[in-house]
Amino acid sequence: MKLALAGAGAFGEKHLDALKLIDGVEVVSLVGRTLEKTKAIADKYGIGHATENLDEALARAEVDAVLLCTPTQMHAAQAIACMDAGKHVMVEIPLADSWADAQAVMRKQRETGLVCMVGHTRRFNPSHQWVHRRITKGELSIQQMDVQTYFFRRTNTNAKGDARSWTDHLLWHHAAHTVDLFQYQTGEKVVTANAIQGPLHPVLGIAMDMSIQLKSESGKICTLSLSFNNDGPLGTFFRYICDNGTYLARYDDLFDGRDQKIDVSKVDVSNNGIELQDREFIAAIRERREPNASVAQVLPCYEVLHQLEAGMG
Repeated sequence: MKLALAGAGAFGEKHLDALKLIDGVEVVSLVGRTLEKTKAIADKYGIGHATENLDEALARAEVDAVLLCTPTQMHAAQAIACMDAGKHVMVEIPLADSWADAQAVMRKQRETGLVCMVGHTRRFNPSHQWVHRRITKGELSIQQMDVQTYFFRRTNTNAKGDARSWTDHLLWHHAAHTVDLFQYQTGEKVVTANAIQGPLHPVLGIAMDMSIQLKSESGKICTLSLSFNNDGPLGTFFRYICDNGTYLARYDDLFDGRDQKIDVSKVDVSNNGIELQDREFIAAIRERREPNASVAQVLPCYEVLHQLEAGMG
């Protein structure tokens, strides 16, 4: 299977590292913002074609599918363009930064029947998979999820500390992980959603702090705190308070409520959530099936984000 990857930044390289580990997959085209940097990364990973133009990559007949690791504001339009070109597509989280755009991508997927998957990596981290499997077996029931998403980004930089050409968003990007995971893990829709945000950054124009409350159909709750002002520790940390134990998920690692590490090495073929996400995308295309984290499955998350944004005024 031959892929194009658009967005040769910090997260794009994480996917390139993961794709190297999947048999029968080759990245044949790399799309980036500046040609010189894109060519350098293409050379590093042995990719034969580099361009600044996504349409140029989509025009290549050999390309079967596309991974979009581009700025948030481009995701919906680019996902639609990929499917219009007859290519399967995985869009890095978030699918869109508006409910209208998220629905437009869903309509295009239904029209084309192509695989359209969204990078909701938390569904694939071994830590969260371990919890999910115990829930589906009836061994656990979530009472509350308590989640902290903390970064130190008072300037417009990415995960590697490099300058960004676009502005990130606590609600439409970082909250999307938790809103989707809460519904996925509980198997229930969110029926109550509240949010408040702190002052907007004078230059970036985004809220730097946010607090979100969610309630599911049966009364399970989720409390989410987000900040771009927090100077360490950085990342997203999930506490599952269940009827049968408390568990802390830190990306791919899992701990019990007393901070004892739980072995999740046998959960899946890899301990890397991004690799597992990419494997699911490739498998869904090969097996002609709907992937976990398909646009249809994650769409309810974006409806909740829309409701939260409207409620904040």
